[in-house]
Amino acid sequence: MPGASQAAAAAVQVYPVPSIYEASADYTLTVNGQHVPVTRYPGYDIAQFAIGAGQADLALTKTNNTDIGAYAISPVKLGITGSVSGPTLRFSVRKDAYLIVRLDGRPKLVIAIDPAETDRPASSGAGVFNVRSAPYGAQPGTAYSTTAFQTALNDAAAWGSAHGTQGTVYVPAGVYTLGSLYLRSDLALYLEPGAVLRYTGERDHYDVHWHKDSQQRDVTWFLSTRYSSKNISVHGRGVIDGNGKAALAPGNLGVNLLTPVYTTNFRVDGITFRESSSWAVMPIRSTDMRFTNIKIFNRFDMGENDGIDVMESGNVRVTHAIGIGLDDPFSTKTWNSDVDLFRKVPGSPRPLSDVVFDDLVSWTYCYGVKVGQGVIQNQDGVTFRNVVVHDAAVGIGVHHKYGSAAARNIRFENVDIENLSFSNDSNRTWLALWTGSTLGVGPVTGVALSDIRVRSAGTTAARVNGQPGAPISDVTLHNVVMPGSTAPATTLAQMNLTNLSDYSNLTVLP
Repeated sequence: MPGASQAAAAAVQVYPVPSIYEASADYTLTVNGQHVPVTRYPGYDIAQFAIGAGQADLALTKTNNTDIGAYAISPVKLGITGSVSGPTLRFSVRKDAYLIVRLDGRPKLVIAIDPAETDRPASSGAGVFNVRSAPYGAQPGTAYSTTAFQTALNDAAAWGSAHGTQGTVYVPAGVYTLGSLYLRSDLALYLEPGAVLRYTGERDHYDVHWHKDSQQRDVTWFLSTRYSSKNISVHGRGVIDGNGKAALAPGNLGVNLLTPVYTTNFRVDGITFRESSSWAVMPIRSTDMRFTNIKIFNRFDMGENDGIDVMESGNVRVTHAIGIGLDDPFSTKTWNSDVDLFRKVPGSPRPLSDVVFDDLVSWTYCYGVKVGQGVIQNQDGVTFRNVVVHDAAVGIGVHHKYGSAAARNIRFENVDIENLSFSNDSNRTWLALWTGSTLGVGPVTGVALSDIRVRSAGTTAARVNGQPGAPISDVTLHNVVMPGSTAPATTLAQMNLTNLSDYSNLTVLP
């Protein structure tokens, strides 16, 4: 990195790692000379820390002490290069970033570099309700602290409402074993670095919120909002841990980690969501929502573990996020009131509108970014921009499988597709826009793709397949660069976009 040696060193915040997380058997890491813990996880290893302004110099070493033969650092578009000396790779960054590093044949390492915290509250004082302090006395460990936590949450919300602001629940570092928790209006939940809220799968400690027909299992919302709530935030550098394999134990109760439902002015910043056994983060029928600096680390050996599914909501922004898991990390959906997820949710179905995903890293066996599958209510105005698809089956997708409503005004901007190693529904391609015929058929119209870099095109043709009476129309492809080329493709054949049916106004620009 030219000129890197002249940059001032960035301050590094190392996050404590609880002993429940196994240390990596493959890597050690230092950042500006400070040791950063690396943890082992099914499918990949993880290191997390934060940096301030300046330069962070990373030294990543293989624990088996063998020489590094090859390495790769994703996102490739960042152009990060390093130097190798024996078993150690050294490279530098000057701003927060979510990286995926590969050394030889070792598991990939996710290095999640957060921006420095700027809104850390005091641990005590007026309007601060520390769960470890009297009268709550929550204790880390195996003893359930649900009552203490819920009481603190209720007290903080009451204080916030009385003072026209937010009361803060402060959670110090430690692993807290909890049942279902509910967030009320005028509340901020702060998770200190090293704080973990952990689900166990023991059915008696959780409310059953819905039944997932496809998995034939009940599901609980670990943290959710009360209906008609407002002005809620969840922030910090802590972890909400779904302990997913535990959900497969006797009792078979799946878990959604965070479900903001019927709420407005909802904020999430800096939180790590880990190992959900069902969709991890589920905004439902809500407005004015912001999800920033979030990390979703799910497993590759558990299905239906989407990252964040925005459903029937409006004015939603997901900014600077990494999503990893077997199923879709980033998607939008709409449903009917009789669909399994909504059978116990009051109120009427809503359309979805004005949803923007910006600055994403996606790694999945399914779709990198996707609209669908449910389009039972209209979806209007969904944008994915500044996206890196590290690996997937489908890079970019609209899958209108369920419903007869319209999906329209959909944009994919500045998307970099690095690898397509997997297959989903017989698709292994950079682009899949297609409709099904379940619960009716509906149109897809106004899909704009611009500044798309396809480094891997997959093995099946890209597709645009509507249905009779429900075509896919008004699709534009602008500045799509295919593998092995530096210039944009000018024909559908050059894009390998040859699987076409029931479509109109498919335009290549320039």
